[in-house]
Amino acid sequence: QLQLVESGGGLVQSGGSLRLSCAASGSNLDRYAVAWFRQAPGKEREGVSCATTRSDVTNYADFVKGRFTISRDNTKNAVYLQMNSLKPEDTAVYYCNAARVRGQGTLVTVSS
Repeated sequence: QLQLVESGGGLVQSGGSLRLSCAASGSNLDRYAVAWFRQAPGKEREGVSCATTRSDVTNYADFVKGRFTISRDNTKNAVYLQMNSLKPEDTAVYYCNAARVRGQGTLVTVSS
């Protein structure tokens, strides 16, 4: 059974960068499209980015376009989210998702 574990979150200053990782186990991640979501305190969950099985098609929410990049390494059974030019409003718990499975999330805090 597929399991996902996110990592790479932390505290960063506005304008900084972080790279989130999502490691899969129990199944080959290359069978699934993958997505990153986030949920800020007191707000609803929102989609951030997604990628097809071979990352030949990727999509981004308008609020991260040009700043975030989704990628995957199927040899490592992992998906990544490179986040640049971070803003305080990017503060949230970030989750990866595949095959209706979600990880426990990793907290990103951006200070102003």
